[in-house]
Amino acid sequence: MSGASASGDLTVAPGPGLPNGLVIPAAELVERFSRSSGPGGQSVNTTDSRVELEYDVLVSTVLSDSQRARAVGSLGSPVVVVASEHRSQHRNRTAARERLADRLRTALAPPPPARRATKPTRGSQRRRLDAKKQRGQTKSLRGRVRDD
Repeated sequence: MSGASASGDLTVAPGPGLPNGLVIPAAELVERFSRSSGPGGQSVNTTDSRVELEYDVLVSTVLSDSQRARAVGSLGSPVVVVASEHRSQHRNRTAARERLADRLRTALAPPPPARRATKPTRGSQRRRLDAKKQRGQTKSLRGRVRDD
């Protein structure tokens, strides 16, 4: 779990592309609250438990130019995460922050190396052709039997 407390700075754990992790200041995060649908009993109509967390990648001061370009390319800007699966606002805030941290970590990971094409070995080509000949012989033996 990343250091996604329900208030304050958002800590993104280290991962590929983020060797030291990342700390997003609370000033760059915008939280909005609204009424959530779903479970909650009588309090569902009165409490603002749904959390919408917004992070604008383009104006962020903690990302380098290459990280910003990679994040905007895969996530767009601003990044909006919604959490409404819990009854309490506190748990929804924590869930939204964890979800944003996960999305940022995957977006900032470098792309996998390109596949280098290889030729089949001479032995594998020979084995493939031998298997094809064997299959052909097997199928030719399935024909009609003629009396000569």
